[in-house]
Amino acid sequence: MKILFIGDIVGRPGRRIVRETLQKLVADEDVDLVIANCENAAAGFGVTAAIAEGLFGEGIHVLTSGNHIWDKKEIVPYLDREPRILRPANYPDAPGSGLYIGRTDSAVCFAVLNLQGRVYMPSIECPFRVADRLLAELDCAVKVRFVDFHAEVTSEKVAMGWSLDGRVSAVVGTHTHVPTADERILPGGTAYITDAGMTGPVNSVIGMDKEASIARFMSGRPRRFQPAAGAVRLHAVVVAVDESTGRATAVHRRREDLA
Repeated sequence: MKILFIGDIVGRPGRRIVRETLQKLVADEDVDLVIANCENAAAGFGVTAAIAEGLFGEGIHVLTSGNHIWDKKEIVPYLDREPRILRPANYPDAPGSGLYIGRTDSAVCFAVLNLQGRVYMPSIECPFRVADRLLAELDCAVKVRFVDFHAEVTSEKVAMGWSLDGRVSAVVGTHTHVPTADERILPGGTAYITDAGMTGPVNSVIGMDKEASIARFMSGRPRRFQPAAGAVRLHAVVVAVDESTGRATAVHRRREDLA
């Protein structure tokens, strides 16, 4: 089976390119399961129930997130109502869930696990121990297992890849909005990439208006950020998985551009 993972969707520009290119991507790559990180989908900060519903309507099956999932307070009750939108599993005593188990249209059972790093990030539960616990509890019949590891530091992401090698089908990093070129299949059969990149404005500072970002760096004072205008780019990762074993057989990056 084929899994398409779309990197962090940033604001209205990111949602627009998903709307205009997703069906082509699914057809081109013969995709069975679409996952996307949505934590920046509402003007760059958080996500609302209406936006999440719109993304599901475009053909995304599961939405993952990260530290910005809490930015829009109205999302909190939605997390408890809609199991297909995840918050990182290692937030203690939080609404919603960090693990989703579902089936594709061809009846292949899969699991999506969302974790968040701790280096230069909020001090929450250990993602390595939470991953160990949740995977140990997961029915061994669920072979296809995808992990979005939302973390700042490359070394923490690489360590997670090695920690989960052979136990999950893929570990894909998010959060930095900058795609990395280190996609590979680890010896145990786990596809890995440090960061999938973002889906949003190209001429920006990780999605935000560049002038406001430069001014903040130069002055040290807070600035109101909003997604930049202009050209938009979608960054995604495609993982092929043998559904009988859960081992990845191929991984590659995919990019789409709109003016």
